[in-house]
Amino acid sequence: MAEKSTAVQRAPSSGSLRVVEPQTLLERMSRIHDEIARRAFDLFQNDGAFGRDLENWFNAEEQLVHPVHVNISESDTALNVQAEVPGFEPKDIEISLEPARLTISGRRESSQEQKAKGKVIYKELCSSEMLRAIDLPVEVDPEKTKATLKNGVLELEMPKAQRALGKRVEVTGA
Repeated sequence: MAEKSTAVQRAPSSGSLRVVEPQTLLERMSRIHDEIARRAFDLFQNDGAFGRDLENWFNAEEQLVHPVHVNISESDTALNVQAEVPGFEPKDIEISLEPARLTISGRRESSQEQKAKGKVIYKELCSSEMLRAIDLPVEVDPEKTKATLKNGVLELEMPKAQRALGKRVEVTGA
């Protein structure tokens, strides 16, 4: 039976993006799942309508977790990922990279309070937490991956693993 190996890149300095063990993100995913479940139940209690479980779940998820939109491109030697993470700083983001899976998570803390003058008619909230797990189409080398954050866009350059590159075989006539 083939064994799967997991390699995790270490972050070089405190000001850079943090790369963490998959177990750390698993714990965060579990906590987020529990928060979404509690919020979905609150929505159900406020609404009281049965049969809208999925709708309540999606509404709770939308309220609590910031969507991370990604673009993935592939060259002969690497996968490149661009993820939109507006408002997040390098210290707020954690990345876990396994050969076939990328997980991006983040949490930002803000303690700003704004008092409105008059009656609030409409208010939009932006989540302070994000999470995205992506199954990669080919295996990559986590040790050689480079990550940068600029203008709210997280860019990852992930070289393909040597075994994923393959070898070209020429066919000759007999």
